[in-house]
Amino acid sequence: MPFRQTDAQEDARFRILHLLQSNPEMSQRDLAAAAGISIGKVHYVLNAFVEKGLVKIGNFTAANDKRRYTYILTRKGLSEKAALTGQFFRRKLTEYEALKAEIEVLRLEMDKLGDSSLVELKDAAGRDHGSDRPESLSENDFLQPDTSERNSR
Repeated sequence: MPFRQTDAQEDARFRILHLLQSNPEMSQRDLAAAAGISIGKVHYVLNAFVEKGLVKIGNFTAANDKRRYTYILTRKGLSEKAALTGQFFRRKLTEYEALKAEIEVLRLEMDKLGDSSLVELKDAAGRDHGSDRPESLSENDFLQPDTSERNSR
């Protein structure tokens, strides 16, 4: 499933609304870091939210620096966040199902080739997670660097 630009924009909007609901005092810099987007993109999205009436800006009264703002979701903003949450969830579920299917195809191909590394991977994952089923694998199982070669030098 190709990742469209509109998906990235929707993800950014969802993530910013989600972050602001739980922490309205977050700075634009903190929002950018947490959402994985640029500060400029956060600024652009926040301005659009204010124009659409999704977010109301207030001064963060507890801060010594009166330039700090608090971003409060309006009733309309909460409704938009709920709609985006549903869309985000459906899209991620579709991506997950497509990835599961792709993994299954690869597993079958490797089984046909008799690739022992897959058997070793499944065995190791089963020991780590108490199961020999490939569904028990997590992304961390694949992200661990292989240090065995480096340590033997």
